[in-house]
Amino acid sequence: MAKVVDITDKLSFDQNPTIEIKGQQCEVNADARSMLEIMGLFANKGQAESAIEAYEILFSEKDREKIDKMNLSFKDFMKVIEIAMNMVVGEDEQGEQ
Repeated sequence: MAKVVDITDKLSFDQNPTIEIKGQQCEVNADARSMLEIMGLFANKGQAESAIEAYEILFSEKDREKIDKMNLSFKDFMKVIEIAMNMVVGEDEQGEQ
């Protein structure tokens, strides 16, 4: 019989992180497959070109509707995407509650 190593205790099964903008909470899709897709987008395309595709992967349609209604500037829109991605990879711990 082959050796079996149970790594369950070494994995994190946390829920998706949530960001709050103007009192609206939006859940960030944090699964590994999605993040790898996003990383590939930014590696193969320009930042602006990849932004919409990343946005659609990071947020559900319902949460995108909330964000779209805020009419964010391009700079703020890119900041939302950047912060969401950083939360997923564990680089943005500020603002945690």
